Amino acid sequence: MSYKIRSKIWLEINDTIFLGEGRVMLLKTLQQTNSLNKAAKKMSMSYKKAWNLIDTMNKNSKQPVAVKKIGGKDGGGTQLTPYGIELIDKFESINKNCWKHLDKQQKKYFDLSS
Repeated sequence: MSYKIRSKIWLEINDTIFLGEGRVMLLKTLQQTNSLNKAAKKMSMSYKKAWNLIDTMNKNSKQPVAVKKIGGKDGGGTQLTPYGIELIDKFESINKNCWKHLDKQQKKYFDLSS
């Protein structure tokens, strides 16, 4: 018999989800594509939903996480800001530390091999 602890974490601001695994995945995909439309398609999400998630994060953070880039020779797009990159790193660090703690708890309380 094998026990495994499962958990998801997210950050809330004023009882509203600000950042979680799905939003981090959207930010990372946006970072790869520099296009919210491409990021949304890659994640099988509508552009409207993706924009609403980004817009909510932008409105609830101290700095924008992503900004629209006006066209030009390379075309327009949406770019992750340095603050958006920082949020990804911080969230992933918190998530990793959470899993390490949960793994220790699982071994402490549910290790039946002894």
